[in-house]
Amino acid sequence: MKVYNLSCPLDHRFEGWFSSEEDCLSQQEKGILACPICDSAEITRMPSAPHIAKLSASKDVAVRQNETTKSGLIGSDSGGISGDVVAVTSDDHTQLEARVQAAFLKGMRELMNRSEDVGSSFAEEARKIHYRESPERSIRGHTTLDEAEALREEGIEVLALPAMPVFKNTLQ
Repeated sequence: MKVYNLSCPLDHRFEGWFSSEEDCLSQQEKGILACPICDSAEITRMPSAPHIAKLSASKDVAVRQNETTKSGLIGSDSGGISGDVVAVTSDDHTQLEARVQAAFLKGMRELMNRSEDVGSSFAEEARKIHYRESPERSIRGHTTLDEAEALREEGIEVLALPAMPVFKNTLQ
């Protein structure tokens, strides 16, 4: 089993699991391999290092309260950040970004599983629920920005999400 770190042109990062390197290349050539966020088929493999040694405590970069570093992180004595401050490496940032994307996708999956897709009749169905003409439930669908604003003005809570067609087929 091969696990690759992958990325699309919009820098969405994700993992791909393949039976072999040939399987990965084949899926890429056929356009099957796509970003789970934006559905782009223009995927590149990112460098990966499965066996990275952890830095020792003496090499970790940390700034304690009331200390200033060359990187510009400051303690509370200068009116800046109060409490402990830690400098973040690019590896930490990449890992954090991956965790944020995973959490976002998990939340979107839960939202998709807990709501009913009413398609283009979203505004109409939201009003029916609000005015108790239909049973109360979570719904999702699509509508115009003007219609979403009209719903808000009527006191109907709506949440606009980015249009990501890949969610419709992969998150359910």
